[in-house]
Amino acid sequence: MKAIVAHALSAALENLPEIGDALADLAIVDTIERTRDEKHGDFASNIALRLAKAAGKPPRELAAAITASLTEGNDDIARVEIAGPGFINFFLDDRAFHREVESILDTRGEYGRQPQKERPRILLESVSANPTGPLHVGHGRLAAFGATVGNLLEAAGYPVHREYYVNDAGRQMDILGVSVWLRALEAADLAIPFPAAGYKGEYIRTIAAKLPNELPLVSAEDVLQGLPADGSRDAEREAKEAYVEALVVRARSLLGEDGFDAIRQYSLEAIRADIEEDLAEFGVTYDCWYSEQSLEKTGRIDAALAVLEERGMLYRKDGATWFPATRFGDEKDRVVIRDNGVKTYFASDIAYHFDKRERGFDLLIDILGADHHGYVPRVRAGLEAMGYAADDLEVELVQFVTLYRAGKKMQMSTRSGEFDTLRQLRKEVGKDAARLFYVMRSNDQHLDFDLDVAKSQSNDNPVYYIQYAHARIARVFAKLADEFSLSFDQAAGIRSLALLAEAHEKTLMSSLSRYPEIVDTAASNRAPQILVHYLKDLAGDFHSWYNEHRFIEVDDPLLRAARLTLAKAASVVLANGLGILGVSAPEKM
Repeated sequence: MKAIVAHALSAALENLPEIGDALADLAIVDTIERTRDEKHGDFASNIALRLAKAAGKPPRELAAAITASLTEGNDDIARVEIAGPGFINFFLDDRAFHREVESILDTRGEYGRQPQKERPRILLESVSANPTGPLHVGHGRLAAFGATVGNLLEAAGYPVHREYYVNDAGRQMDILGVSVWLRALEAADLAIPFPAAGYKGEYIRTIAAKLPNELPLVSAEDVLQGLPADGSRDAEREAKEAYVEALVVRARSLLGEDGFDAIRQYSLEAIRADIEEDLAEFGVTYDCWYSEQSLEKTGRIDAALAVLEERGMLYRKDGATWFPATRFGDEKDRVVIRDNGVKTYFASDIAYHFDKRERGFDLLIDILGADHHGYVPRVRAGLEAMGYAADDLEVELVQFVTLYRAGKKMQMSTRSGEFDTLRQLRKEVGKDAARLFYVMRSNDQHLDFDLDVAKSQSNDNPVYYIQYAHARIARVFAKLADEFSLSFDQAAGIRSLALLAEAHEKTLMSSLSRYPEIVDTAASNRAPQILVHYLKDLAGDFHSWYNEHRFIEVDDPLLRAARLTLAKAASVVLANGLGILGVSAPEKM
């Protein structure tokens, strides 16, 4: 609908060649927005205010010249008004909204989607949680936000590749492996003090019970000989970490490097598979699960470091190899190879993003937890140092989630096992409620997730409120056929849309026509909450109309057809919007 106004303005400005130079750097569509008050029309443009200085005319005088040049006979615009300091308000003809309703029903699932673009090719990475345990509710917000942003970008026409970076290398994998090994020994009646810094969830015992190979026979004395204190819960952090590190060393010694690696790899693959299944049941799937281990195995880290070396972006100090991150705005320089020859996590991070660009992706979007805020400048620095633009990387940080049950805050902790998993949350409130609740608020705001509201069947629950609007429409059509033995004549309804003169009907048509703009805005701003709020308002507009007017039992069959046509269009837009959010559009509730 905005295109109608943009086209009219463009035609008017062609009739004003004297201000042509002022238009050089101005996108006309960016000057147009929906009005907040229908008394001011359907759209308003501030183009006269933005061009006034360059055109050398007062804004209102320029606005008068533009409106006088509007092409006569434009059936889509009923009238225009000049308001305030020079705004131009556009009142669209009812027929423009009728054609939009027809467009909705013609395109159905494609309504609101833009034509496919070739560039930029987007790689969207999200969740990327360490494969050390089941996904918790915080990961769920990352998953829902990332998946919905991907859906929005695809609806806006962009090619999107979804990726999960599996952090399957380094110390955490060693701790996972030793945790599973100790639980396997425990199952064999070998009591070893379990490290406070280990992974304690019941899932560790489950994995240990399914280890494919028998463990070498060892005694408690073999394991504990020469180890430091057991690092109990009351010990200092350093003692806890020292104990678990010593256990890792002992496990390698007793099992052999290959034996320990087999346990570690089996454990992480079991958890990775569980994560993939969990996310798939949540409606979140990936084009690629990218292994951190593969960076080393395929030489991608060495390749990235070689590029930095060639560009003079590495230096040596104290036996280590450093990257001068401060030259690119980071707070300090970063080690990429320690003095013992071990490459750092940062080296893996820049190699991974180097690989993303080398694979031909133009825009890299990382969806990360808020605790990764320090990660952004250093990885951007790495890309820039390798010759790419810093803006090639966009990082969306997602704030934390707090669960509430019966008004009380719940506790979550991965290592202790005292947390509610994403799977448990889905079981309690359902996939639909979880997906929508996670994206109701901006990702940069903390989210208080109220389980009681999410489960309620009331207007306080936005997912219920929106889905109920779609189900109500389905029920109308079921009633039309089952109780009244009538059929729906869509063609007659489209021809009769002019009969929809009630305020509720005009409001609903206007709301429906906003959907493509909402999708575009939500995609551009990486803001799913914009779509959530729109759908809630749209559902409200439908419920208000439904509660005030009859749909089937009306005297005029053409009015019935017109109302059913508008209701059908509303069901299409509700379903399309819910689909982008990863939420179902039920026909019965």
